[in-house]
Amino acid sequence: MTQHTTSNSAPPDWIASWGRVARRIRVPLGFLTAALYLLALWQHAPHPAAVSWSLALVFPGLWLRAYASGYVKKNRELTVTGPYAYTRNPLYLGSMLIAAGFAVALLSWPVALVLVVGFTVIYVPVITSEERFLRATFPGFDDYCRSVPRLIPRLTPAVPDVPSGTAPEVTAANTGSFSFALYREHREYNAAIGAVLLYLSLFFLRPALEAVLHGAR
Repeated sequence: MTQHTTSNSAPPDWIASWGRVARRIRVPLGFLTAALYLLALWQHAPHPAAVSWSLALVFPGLWLRAYASGYVKKNRELTVTGPYAYTRNPLYLGSMLIAAGFAVALLSWPVALVLVVGFTVIYVPVITSEERFLRATFPGFDDYCRSVPRLIPRLTPAVPDVPSGTAPEVTAANTGSFSFALYREHREYNAAIGAVLLYLSLFFLRPALEAVLHGAR
């Protein structure tokens, strides 16, 4: 969801504890995923067909993250328009699609397994903590949750049925539209740059490493 940056509402003890663990292992898990990525790439060259299929996941993931970043106003209002009318966590869903796409491109089960475990242990406590904050901050959040699923999108956009006068932040958000200024503010273009670099590495990193190792002999 990432509709806020920090939370002043304390989550339950087990969520808070697991959240602290998740923050500690997030970077090591990223390094482990990168190491497995390089190992898988070294063991076999990516198949062009697999790379092509991966685009069917990566492109929608990049688009969804970019689209969502132009709507969300962290800590300022509960965003319920744009992709947030279909799923409460479009940014996280976009990240999952991108990660799944690169796992497909590599045809690597170890990488896919690490990604699944990583998203589970990192994003589950994060989403839970964010939802607790949003529920405490915005009176219309429970109504929004009843209309919009947490992750898997609904087929048609929903507008929460919020009684008049009870949630002005939801009323304000209902008039929202995509803002390129918000897209730039969130620097979501970095995701597209990272995806391009990863695709370039699929085709050029292995030959470069082979050339370096061959030259060192």
